[in-house]
Amino acid sequence: MSRQLVLVGGGHAHVQVIRALAEHPEPDIAVTLVTDRLLTPYSGMLPGHIAGFYSHSEMHIDLGRLARVAGVSLVDSAANGIDRVNRHVRTKDGSLIPYDILSLNIGITPDLSGITGAGQHGIAVKPISTFLERLDALLADAARPDGPRRIVLVGGGAAGIELALALKARLGNLETVGRPFWIAIATGNGLVPTLNLGVRRHVRHALARHGVTVLDSFRVVEITADGIRAEDGRSVEAEAVLLSTAAKAPEWLGETALAVTTGGFLSIAPTLASIGDPAIFAVGDCATMISDPMPKAGVFAVRQGAALTGNIRRALRGEPLKPHRPDPDFLTILMTGDGSAIAGRGAWLAVEGRWVWRWKDWIDRRFMRRFSDFRL
Repeated sequence: MSRQLVLVGGGHAHVQVIRALAEHPEPDIAVTLVTDRLLTPYSGMLPGHIAGFYSHSEMHIDLGRLARVAGVSLVDSAANGIDRVNRHVRTKDGSLIPYDILSLNIGITPDLSGITGAGQHGIAVKPISTFLERLDALLADAARPDGPRRIVLVGGGAAGIELALALKARLGNLETVGRPFWIAIATGNGLVPTLNLGVRRHVRHALARHGVTVLDSFRVVEITADGIRAEDGRSVEAEAVLLSTAAKAPEWLGETALAVTTGGFLSIAPTLASIGDPAIFAVGDCATMISDPMPKAGVFAVRQGAALTGNIRRALRGEPLKPHRPDPDFLTILMTGDGSAIAGRGAWLAVEGRWVWRWKDWIDRRFMRRFSDFRL
């Protein structure tokens, strides 16, 4: 009988596994993809999509098509449990999917517990599919003369910066309709604090150049229908609040008895296998490498793809797994929404220009073509 490889989630790493195993199959292996999202968004293109540079189809991978071309069985349902004793994945529709090797690439959910009213009045950026639906509604409202004009993004990380600049670019065409737009970023820990000083300077200049207000040392503790309130008592009026802040792993992972970190993220070894169960791998935002924790960023899931494929092959063959070491000096490229971009790496590299945007666009389109043009 064929051994069963089950991939739960169609994230950045798993789509690479699917393509690689289709091009160079392992003997006697049946691959199953479990997901309720048949279009998976590529996070690197999200700001460009919001700014109007990419269509919806250009920033999404069609998992249904990829599975058909690769000969992968597709279960159109979300996973919500794992029976590790009998080695089954349970889905929301009641199915039990047997596995010999299991891999999880299921992303994260917003953690809104620290902000009163966030669930009712905020728009969380993760998961992206849900965010896009709510954002489309917001943009439609903004197109009306009496629509929302004061928009605040909570979170000064790379995602918040790019989204603010993307919204500014997208809404700039509507400036003559009704009141002018006011877009702000509320940050409690500064702008892109994990990046080097040069990048932070470029970011602040870009925000100022495009008229995005920075609310420094503004740790949001409450969101209401009228705006946001900071820990120090300051209040700012807002008609829409987008949240790019803390996140947590899907809650059902905590019911698997697998080792998890604070926030419920699966604890994994450098081999990408879960701590305590070598038959289960986990990658992307839902997992944390205990020996080398990294920020939750799509770049790491992309880079885990080849390492995960290699270790799945080794696990199926009964061979020792190899460690994957994430690069702490990873390249970051931030779109500014005006045909330019900012790139940074390590402690010193910080550049900005239109050529940087062309470079990022080439990287992202090349990655997506690996799946949109895939044929056997």
